Amino acid sequence: MRIGEEFPDPARGDAGFVVSGEWAAGSADRLVAAADAVIAARRSAPWPEGLLAYSLFIDADGDLLRDYAQWTDEAAAGPVRRDHVAYHLYRGSRSNEGTPPGAMVAVRVDTDDDAVARTWVDAVFAALDQDTALPAGGLGAFFHVSTDGRHVLNYAEWVSADAHRKALAATGRGISSGPLWDKVQTMPGVRHQSVTRYHLYRTLTA
Repeated sequence: MRIGEEFPDPARGDAGFVVSGEWAAGSADRLVAAADAVIAARRSAPWPEGLLAYSLFIDADGDLLRDYAQWTDEAAAGPVRRDHVAYHLYRGSRSNEGTPPGAMVAVRVDTDDDAVARTWVDAVFAALDQDTALPAGGLGAFFHVSTDGRHVLNYAEWVSADAHRKALAATGRGISSGPLWDKVQTMPGVRHQSVTRYHLYRTLTA
């Protein structure tokens, strides 16, 4: 096992299953100590067969930790902790393959069912495709739908956390201000939960 500073690649073709969770460290001052403890525990345990990469992120603005574990498939991952969610990648894209991300923005929504989740994600892509004035700094967006169809996680790559702050401040209504964005914001059966900016802390790989 090795520790690397590289961001995981949500688009990697061999990752058929993703498990991710978010929890509070107690205070922003305890973030690093809490992150160190998580990494130490992961390193001391046998590396599970089928785990491709385990990444840990720390909150750029508060006291949250989020992990993002990429597995070959659901059988390899085994039981999922109650405070985590199991996902499959549904859709994703990158605007610039050559620019490494400096931050990850986790956007979470809850939905009534799998059909609503996928319809909402498709609406996001349609809105972004029609927007000719997207703010600078966004590099990629990878939408994961939970195995029960009731949760969506957008793993969004940005050049920096500050670039995302500026983008939200510029539009005042999310990343897009294009003509189709109202449908994204008001779609029935969709409940917007959180938007959290993260810095990568560590990535472990087999």
